[in-house]
Amino acid sequence: MGKGVKAAVIGGVFAVMVGGAGYGTYNVVNALNGDGGGTGGVASGKRTGAPDKDEVEETTARFFAAWRTGATAEAASYTNNDAAAEQLLGAFADDAHITDVKITPGAARGTTVPYTVKAKVAYGGKSEPLSYKSELKVVRGLTTGRALVDWQPSVVHPELKKNDTLVTERSATPPIEAVGRDGTELTKEKYPSLGPVLDALRDKYGEKAGGSPGIELVIRHEGDGSPDTPLLTLAKGRPGKLTTTISPSAQAAAEKAVKRFAQSSVVAVKPSTGEVLAVANNRTDGFNAAFEGQAAPGSTMKIITAAMLIDNGVTSMNGPAPCPDTAVWQSQTFKNLTNMKPNENATLANSFMRSCNTAFIKLIDEKPLTDASLTQEAEERFGLGQDDWKTGIVSFDGSVPTVDGPDRAAGAIGQGQVQMSPLNMASVTATAITGAFRQPYLVSPELDGRDLAQARGLRSSTAAQLKQMMRLTATQGTAMEAMAGLGGDIGAKTGSAEVDGNAESNSWFTGFRDDIAAAAMSEEGGHGGDAAGPIVAAVLRTGG
Repeated sequence: MGKGVKAAVIGGVFAVMVGGAGYGTYNVVNALNGDGGGTGGVASGKRTGAPDKDEVEETTARFFAAWRTGATAEAASYTNNDAAAEQLLGAFADDAHITDVKITPGAARGTTVPYTVKAKVAYGGKSEPLSYKSELKVVRGLTTGRALVDWQPSVVHPELKKNDTLVTERSATPPIEAVGRDGTELTKEKYPSLGPVLDALRDKYGEKAGGSPGIELVIRHEGDGSPDTPLLTLAKGRPGKLTTTISPSAQAAAEKAVKRFAQSSVVAVKPSTGEVLAVANNRTDGFNAAFEGQAAPGSTMKIITAAMLIDNGVTSMNGPAPCPDTAVWQSQTFKNLTNMKPNENATLANSFMRSCNTAFIKLIDEKPLTDASLTQEAEERFGLGQDDWKTGIVSFDGSVPTVDGPDRAAGAIGQGQVQMSPLNMASVTATAITGAFRQPYLVSPELDGRDLAQARGLRSSTAAQLKQMMRLTATQGTAMEAMAGLGGDIGAKTGSAEVDGNAESNSWFTGFRDDIAAAAMSEEGGHGGDAAGPIVAAVLRTGG
């Protein structure tokens, strides 16, 4: 879609279907001819409390009736944000091109009123029927005491959010036929979690894929740079074929797995190439947190910290990494998970597989480590934090800033100012087990000639130790339960990240099985093995 078009929302001529669901002829007539008119009928005395049934019916009927007749200012006056409502309602006819609209109210649930909209979208000599369900809520005006429609963009269409609009026009970008690595077509219907990814791929590669544009009704996301979300096709364009790296079997498993846990995301990559095999999200906000999330990764960060310790000669897999009950760093006390037994004779492998926080805290001030050592390891060896990944769509590259004080210690265990996405942690695992950083990508760089990010990677001895410690974690340590039953060469690392104000920690987990690496995060999912672990295991089970 062209970005310069004026914001528009569903429009046309609305006809309120009366006589059902308690919205009788009396109420509609009263709405048009009763006291108040365009002012919404301000009562002589200010009322308080939730609107009653009669107020809900009358306010909703007045709002629908004014909307139907195109009296946008009057319709807006029945809402608690008349400026925003009038702008949105006043723009719909010119830009959304929706006509012959009928609204059928349903039975009110307290102050919430559901309704069905049926209409026609007409543009450029083409037309298609449109039907959807939405709902509104009636609230008490804070200053007037009037019963008012609580204005939200979703009043007009359920998929509209703040700063969203609806536009019908000839598409600026042609449609794409996205296919997986095996040639199977990837559709939103079959893989719902890929919806935002497919929209982003179309926005970037629609023209390069060789298709021709059609005519569509779309949601335009003003201000956040997100691609348009198509809602209805009036005239099909000719789609161009776009080959992605997605594995349909891994994607199907990822979509199913994240549905088990709220606010969860997962990414799988092929360590030998960097190809993204799956990306799935189960989120209420539709955000692609799998690629763009920025959150503390908890103890999965110990993969990078362990690499730093080994590369700088502080210790080795079989070298000392004592695990006391507590560790103090610059006046801040760090503890382990509840019921973890101390082990003053622990090796790095033992402290890694048990996820002992204090072992890592006590080692970060050993020479030659500095405040910048963890940052250097993350950037130079794992390719993180330099804002140069080019995956094919928008993604976050991770962030491991150079810090001092307590945040330096917190960063070593994946807290403090360290920020990662599941994509970043899947890549970390891929680098750890192969020794080579291969920037993850969703579309081959050969399509558009983009340069992928580069990093030194790890010494073979460091990678061998990291891989073995992850194997031990998967078979004898904190990841054992989640990884149970998986054959082949397996390894993993658990993590839980505390977030201020949340009752439960965010659950993190990353693991590998042969030539597939995956990472997942579940907000407030608890320990790493509780939520994120089963998600990763389900994806690894497919074998890519």
